[in-house]
Amino acid sequence: MEIPILFAAFILDLILGDPHKLPHPVRWMGNAIIALEPYCRSLPWRLTLSGALFASVLIGGTWCITFLVVTISEQIHPGLGVFIKIILIYYCISASSLASAAKDVVNTLQQQGLGAGRQKVAMIIGRDVASLSANGVKRGCVETVAENLVDGVIAPLFFAAIGGAPLAAAYKMVNTLDSMVGYKNETYCDFGKASARIDDIANYIPARLAIPIIALAAQVLAAKGRNAITTAVAEGANHSSPNAGYAEAAFAGVLGVRLNGPNYYGGKRVDKPYIGIRFSLKTDSRHIRQACDLMFLSSLLWVSLLTIIEIL
Repeated sequence: MEIPILFAAFILDLILGDPHKLPHPVRWMGNAIIALEPYCRSLPWRLTLSGALFASVLIGGTWCITFLVVTISEQIHPGLGVFIKIILIYYCISASSLASAAKDVVNTLQQQGLGAGRQKVAMIIGRDVASLSANGVKRGCVETVAENLVDGVIAPLFFAAIGGAPLAAAYKMVNTLDSMVGYKNETYCDFGKASARIDDIANYIPARLAIPIIALAAQVLAAKGRNAITTAVAEGANHSSPNAGYAEAAFAGVLGVRLNGPNYYGGKRVDKPYIGIRFSLKTDSRHIRQACDLMFLSSLLWVSLLTIIEIL
């Protein structure tokens, strides 16, 4: 993998963010998921088996299509091949759009009130928002920034470094499947089980690699690298996800806030443990700004580390 391509893709994300008016492969992935689900559900098999086929076809198909696009573009012209790789990996990264979404929630909450803030945060978190306080809205933003540092930056660049644009795109399909069908509710408990498990496996290494990266960024920004590591090691497993808690715990240690905890999903209370139990539950706007700064610097350090490894 030409590592400078990763850096170029990352810089492109910082400059352009997520241009909603342009075609976006991740939106195509979502459309493919919606289109294929009814056909797989109609198969005369157990839902767990048809769900596994569903996930396998979409993930494998994404890799194959991306591989063909890259191969054909390289055959047309090497420069075109490089350009296509940069664009495809750029579409797999979401650092800029993540920070923009979090800041939009804060601005909406301050300017339009709690009701509008709840509606805005509902676009980036999966829990019920009707009963969230202003503090709960802000805490949800911090958690999303922390968790999606892995999903939106660390993991896609990790897979791009290993297997280029095709593997990065396949990971993005894995992540999109988990966000759309990887729920433990009545509708997707069986059908989405394979999608959720594949996502857990794919994120296992990136989630843990994120800890020292976050710690280094925290040390540079606030001399709190030790806090990131100790909290991640002590409380990273205190989450319903086998991976999401580690980045959240590192962020909690750096920002000095308590994250996660009981929330409502589909009208039902889920008593999840807190992360950062020694810290206050109070979360304010500065914590979201600090979380975005931590996410951006961690992202830059990660892509820089991949570059150094490749050079060595």
